[in-house]
Amino acid sequence: MTLRRFLLLGTLALATLAGAAPGEPSAPLALNDRGYFAKRGLNVMLASDYYPESHQGGVGIIQNGLRTATNGDLRLSPTPGQWQPTPVTGERTVDAATQQISVRMHFPDEKKNRTGFNPIDYPDLKLDYTVRVTPAGGDAFRIIVDLAAPLPADWVGQVGFNLELFPGYLFGKSFLLGGQAGLFPLQANSPAAPALGDDHQVVPLGRGPVLTIAPESEAQRLSIEAVRGGELLLLDGRARHNNGWFVVRSLVAAGATTGAIEWLVTPHAIPGWTAEPVIQVSQVGYHPRQPKVAVIELDPNDAARPSVALYRIGATGAELVREQPAQDWGNFLRSRYVQFDFTAIEQPGLYEVRYGERRSAAFPIDPQIFARHVWQPTVDYFLPVQMCHMRVNDNYRVWHGLCHDDDALMAPAPHNHFDGYAQGPSTLTRFQPGDHVPGLNHGGWHDAGDYDLRVESQADTIHGLALAWELFRPEHDNTTIDQARRLVDIHRPDGKPDLLQQIEHGALSIVGGYQALGRLYRGIIEPSLRPYAHLGDAATMNDQQVFVDDAARTAQQALAAAAVHGSQAEPVPGLPPLGTAGSPDDRWVFTEDNPDRELIVAAGLAAASRALRGYNDPLAADCRRIAEELWTQAGTPRSPLARLAPAIDLLQTTGDQKYADAIVGLADLATRNLVPDAGTDERRVHAGWLVARSLALVPDPAYQEKIRGALRSYRTRLAALEQATPYGVTYQPDIWGAGWAIQRFGVEQYFLHTGAPDIFPATAMHQALAFILGCHPGSNTASYVSGVGARSLTTAYGVNRGDWSHIPGGVASGTALIRPDFPELLTWPFLWQQTEYCLGRPTSDYVFLVLAADHLLKP
Repeated sequence: MTLRRFLLLGTLALATLAGAAPGEPSAPLALNDRGYFAKRGLNVMLASDYYPESHQGGVGIIQNGLRTATNGDLRLSPTPGQWQPTPVTGERTVDAATQQISVRMHFPDEKKNRTGFNPIDYPDLKLDYTVRVTPAGGDAFRIIVDLAAPLPADWVGQVGFNLELFPGYLFGKSFLLGGQAGLFPLQANSPAAPALGDDHQVVPLGRGPVLTIAPESEAQRLSIEAVRGGELLLLDGRARHNNGWFVVRSLVAAGATTGAIEWLVTPHAIPGWTAEPVIQVSQVGYHPRQPKVAVIELDPNDAARPSVALYRIGATGAELVREQPAQDWGNFLRSRYVQFDFTAIEQPGLYEVRYGERRSAAFPIDPQIFARHVWQPTVDYFLPVQMCHMRVNDNYRVWHGLCHDDDALMAPAPHNHFDGYAQGPSTLTRFQPGDHVPGLNHGGWHDAGDYDLRVESQADTIHGLALAWELFRPEHDNTTIDQARRLVDIHRPDGKPDLLQQIEHGALSIVGGYQALGRLYRGIIEPSLRPYAHLGDAATMNDQQVFVDDAARTAQQALAAAAVHGSQAEPVPGLPPLGTAGSPDDRWVFTEDNPDRELIVAAGLAAASRALRGYNDPLAADCRRIAEELWTQAGTPRSPLARLAPAIDLLQTTGDQKYADAIVGLADLATRNLVPDAGTDERRVHAGWLVARSLALVPDPAYQEKIRGALRSYRTRLAALEQATPYGVTYQPDIWGAGWAIQRFGVEQYFLHTGAPDIFPATAMHQALAFILGCHPGSNTASYVSGVGARSLTTAYGVNRGDWSHIPGGVASGTALIRPDFPELLTWPFLWQQTEYCLGRPTSDYVFLVLAADHLLKP
């Protein structure tokens, strides 16, 4: 899943208590002031979320602190996958008088139907309906689906109401259905029902009118009854899709309209249920001189206020160091928060925080805390594992073989790829669709849990790493990287700084693509879904007959569609022998005319050219030359501020006065846009840190005065945002985890502090790092960086996800928001919005942030 951003909530109104469930343990399910049904131990949402393709949408159930079910809605497939039709969410009505939530829905979604960023192929079906949810007494509620018109005859037996059950809570637990008992299996065991091609479906685990889920579990017992003679099917969605969930499904009957589906759902809410306190600290520990604030998350019904204590742990046990009342912070999301500030404790040692019977993980306070084991795993493991066009060894283990050595074929034109790539009517190069483009099989990192190379993620990675090298010069060498032999050996030093070798690897991809195409590539990606979703050794993605057949069919369909739009492209060649460049399963390279992206790359290459001087001088010269050409050739960006970052790096690289003039010319616009407003495009320029960085490069007195005045006002605004959450950072949670945004905030704070230390303290930067390393909302306090800290995400969404494993040093997006107010970080490898790794800023920002913290904390 490609790195994406969704609309921010837009305000910090979440800092008020988010509609706590009624305080009386016996109170029935009822609407609260946040627009969902609530009681102690139970919440029921309808259409609060808008991300059904990743299991957030429709009817959702949070039961005794666990999100047990979601995506209750009509579907056109028994166990749909990611690139299958989902309905459009229309008007949502919350009626307090009738205690009902209803939402109008319809198929198809014309904004996604074969168009847009992630096009979906919708069938020829128009379906309008309403989903209603209303309490039924006690813990129970009804789900009712009303169709505007009966299903067309051809669709009877294909449209049904689905409710997805989270598998991670159910493995090994039981169910009762149709007079039979069963167990939820750890792996998909259901046989496939006979069918043609890829249209096979799974045989149900059971069927009947009443399903009881986990009857042995007080926390998860839930029953579903299909009323008025309906039938329930229990399916294992993992038999069709590795990332599938268990699915409860009822089919819509022929001729049905009002009450076409009706379920009585009864989750068991534990009487008087209260969430356990959660102590949130950095899982890595703290430097003696940094801020040290533990945040404790409490159930709003938890009135107990034991004192908070800090213990030092020695060889003979624990010794009390400090005990004091918790400082009440207030309400945020659905919880109450208190804090424990132990910044004054500087003595090195091993510590833990205790709150009542709860204990944090043990953590050190140590002046060398960031010197080892924190940023190095990202450079030692994650970046090497993501390296494309290489074989990656790790002693006895091979992370992947030499991959994608036959890159790449020119993409069809025009073509709208399923993962956000769009080729216009022309290739913008001398190459025609289907031509093999030489020179693209060097350098680059696989973008994320995918195997594609996006030019902006390559540029952002080398930019961040280059700035880290320039400012902190970590002479760390733990990996052999042999470009001539296409070989990487982890844990085998080669006498060269690993950071420089990684900058070189990213630059080789961008420079090689530019030289081959005469312009930047937009990206290089698999042509069809089958190899795109591949979970295995990257070396097996090309020249495998199953992928060749699938990709060839995709290519021919794409070219046929292009011909309809007037393309003059030649047909894709037939099937050459496997291993021959030009095989239809080879990746496609896309181009585009995008000034904003060209300027992003210009900044990255300009910084890389400085880092590579004296290490790889020819490549450094190429980086500088291309950066200057991109600056000159780029058209009009969406905002003139897109030129600010490359101007700063090009000024630092070349010393040319024209770039200083460009920076000064952007000063007025920059001071009006020091930070984007909530809800704006993720690529809108954050000018604050850039102008702070420019102060050391542009000595013009008028410019200095203007920028410093604006930064003072910005600091006042920023301080208010930092105080709006208990974490001391500008945290505005949404469906995607906010970890990467918090890292970016921390990096920007470093440049604001070093550029204007009299205006910006370093505190917020340290708080951002603590957030990433475990001091963040929700019951799961793991470090977002796999393998880093006492507890970390060791089940994550990388190319490793099929193995339920992790890549050390991979940085996940982190705790997501189940709207409107439930923070969640599941132990589950297939939720990209929570546990996906990504290249670009998600990786380089983390490395930079740790090195920056270590640098600033040194005496």
